[in-house]
Amino acid sequence: MSAGWGTEHRRAAVAVTFDNLGEASELERGQWSPHEPLGRHFSVTRGLPRVLALLSELGLPATFFVEGINAQLYPEALQTIGAAGHEVAYHGWRHEPWAELSAPCERELLERGVGAFDVLGLRPVGFRPPGGALASCSWRALAGLGFAYCSPAGDAVAVRDGLAALPFRWELLDAFHYLPHFAERRREALGTPDVRPPATLRATLARALQDAVAGGGFLALLFHPFLADTDERLEAMHAVLGELRARVDEGAVWCAPMRDIAAWVLA
Repeated sequence: MSAGWGTEHRRAAVAVTFDNLGEASELERGQWSPHEPLGRHFSVTRGLPRVLALLSELGLPATFFVEGINAQLYPEALQTIGAAGHEVAYHGWRHEPWAELSAPCERELLERGVGAFDVLGLRPVGFRPPGGALASCSWRALAGLGFAYCSPAGDAVAVRDGLAALPFRWELLDAFHYLPHFAERRREALGTPDVRPPATLRATLARALQDAVAGGGFLALLFHPFLADTDERLEAMHAVLGELRARVDEGAVWCAPMRDIAAWVLA
């Protein structure tokens, strides 16, 4: 985008995004005990308030990609996100492995999620596929339901079937650094399967932000509320977002919800 991003023609566009909420993915994977009550997940009761407080402190807008079942389990939390000026976008119903879905199943899950969010006055215009990859008919299905953009794993901003593609990169996820089941991705990207400390995530994201400004590109930062679970991890997130705030204040970066960046790309 050689002319710059947004109405103020900033050097780079950066979206602060968060994936997953509540027990959705654990339910999908069969990891949730049937004896454990629903609606009390620590990512909502402890992680989300910490994240929202940090965003408020720094004055940064964000996009939360959440599973549709949360509209039933945590409607007040979703409305709190929206009332704070952040975007609520869709991340599957229960964090299904999206690329494996049949076309009828995908359509049903998209319609169910849009309907559930509609009830809360939070109709989503953005979608990030769980697992990062889309099914074969995803673009048409999303366009047919009025979505404006999609955020799969990838490298380049594009427009496809009338939707903006605003990709994320695996190596920039907090989960990529922290979680054991990302071992193979770390081996391929870093040459080691070992989990990485918050300091490594902080340095990686700081470099990515510098590169985005230098190259005039788009950058999606991707965190998870359930990983805001230690002071050290929260401090790393604070440091990265503090650097972003500084770049916004100096006029180098346009930081906006994904829906706004998508609208600008499409226009």
